Amino acid sequence: MTPGNPSSASLWSGRVLTALVTLFMIADAAVDIFHPRLVQVEMAATGFPEDQVHLVGAIIVVCAVLYAIPRTSVLGAILMTGFLGGAICTHFRVGGIGTPPQLVSLLLGGSAWGALYLRDPRVQTLLPLVRQNQRQEARLIADQGGTSNPPQSHA
Repeated sequence: MTPGNPSSASLWSGRVLTALVTLFMIADAAVDIFHPRLVQVEMAATGFPEDQVHLVGAIIVVCAVLYAIPRTSVLGAILMTGFLGGAICTHFRVGGIGTPPQLVSLLLGGSAWGALYLRDPRVQTLLPLVRQNQRQEARLIADQGGTSNPPQSHA
């Protein structure tokens, strides 16, 4: 995988992970929008007015849709990360540390960026987890058939 050309496995892994993150976010939004009574108690416990459940659901839908569209996926990931970070902080504020909602939010946020990293060369360039010279060395080794020794010239 190079910054300008993700491998097929990386690309498809990123797409599948993107789909999973998007589906989880849409499912959460659907509960907020269509069955608000299921989350009104949790909203009240975290200090939010119960009548804002629909608004929270709409925000989640906007984040998920922006994330799912390739052209706007980075913006969607930024907004989604902000939303999920706010959820984590809200639970800290009411005394929860390591609660299931916090862990799910952390996992979704990390998965969203992981998926983007796997499928988007711009994110790989922005967040270089592997230095460029390591990528070049790995490519050179692969081109030589898996050996780490440089080719010897027989003069």
